[in-house]
Amino acid sequence: MTDTPGLNIDIGGIRLKNPLICGSGEHLIETTGVEAALKAGAAAVVMKSTNESEAAKVQLANAEYALLDSDWRPLDWNESPPRDAHLFCRSGLSPLAFDDWLALLKETDGVARHHNALVIASLIPADQVTGLDYARAMVAAGARVIELNIGAPHAAEAAAGAITLERDAGRVREMTERFRAAVTVPLWVKLTGQSDDVAGLVAAAREGGADAVTIMGRFMGFVPDVETQAPILGTFGAFGGAWALPLTCRWLALARRAVGPDFPLMATNGARDGLDVIRFLLAGARGVQMTTAVMTAGFGVVDQSLQTLRDYLATRGENAADLIGKAADRLASYSESPAEQDQWRGLFAEDGLSKGPSNT
Repeated sequence: MTDTPGLNIDIGGIRLKNPLICGSGEHLIETTGVEAALKAGAAAVVMKSTNESEAAKVQLANAEYALLDSDWRPLDWNESPPRDAHLFCRSGLSPLAFDDWLALLKETDGVARHHNALVIASLIPADQVTGLDYARAMVAAGARVIELNIGAPHAAEAAAGAITLERDAGRVREMTERFRAAVTVPLWVKLTGQSDDVAGLVAAAREGGADAVTIMGRFMGFVPDVETQAPILGTFGAFGGAWALPLTCRWLALARRAVGPDFPLMATNGARDGLDVIRFLLAGARGVQMTTAVMTAGFGVVDQSLQTLRDYLATRGENAADLIGKAADRLASYSESPAEQDQWRGLFAEDGLSKGPSNT
């Protein structure tokens, strides 16, 4: 695929050929998946995460996935999913031994260089001491960027100590400082959305030395099946979908206020197509990780999303970098809202059906 200069984005000293990143997932465990993402045009691919915990690897063997429609009914994975499909799942980390994982990193990094792209080493630390050793080994193996994922949604349900979910700003800052001191390559920190102050966690990661921050990880949920009257999957599960986009956009905008427009933010959780990529850029993201859309609809989503972005920019005479934060910087408070007064009058008929806002 030909690179488009107007799509270039700078993230903490790294120039990406476009803002679209394939986020870590089961489809990126093996070489074929990483290569497919790169061939489709992704500027970066985040390898399936690893750590030293055997429990986290075993957890993948017990993984299960449900694709649900807007009425919470299971969908066929072999059919093109609707835009509003939800992914509900439990998952684990890469099943590869660490040495094999490093070998995959080396192999796919060579492919990425051929495509003017990056393969990003993703680490979800269990024990920090071993995690630091793993991070150093990743750099020695040729990792050009490390994603430190400390917002894994499954942590509460996984075996104790298998994976990390940090909600405390002090802990986020401390962990970031330790890993920043241990590695010489850019450090991207991925944070949870399961916090009432995600912007505060972003600020803590920046203070700890992160070069960029990705928000936000998926939420945990529970879906009863009305037919069997049992839990779908039999357990709690991580829950993501297009519904999350407004939540992620809000935290992007709040984080932009907290850390300023020059600190690189990236978005994940909610992007399903090129227009969603644009929405995340307007909310303040410099890069957009797409995971569920690619897992459920295939790597063609990457190419299609990039074409939508190209067409949008060409029509408006803009570059991708021009979009970053444009909508976030125009946010007003409720008291500053320019909407007409008393629009609630006549909004609903007596039978509860919407009549639309009143113009009186």
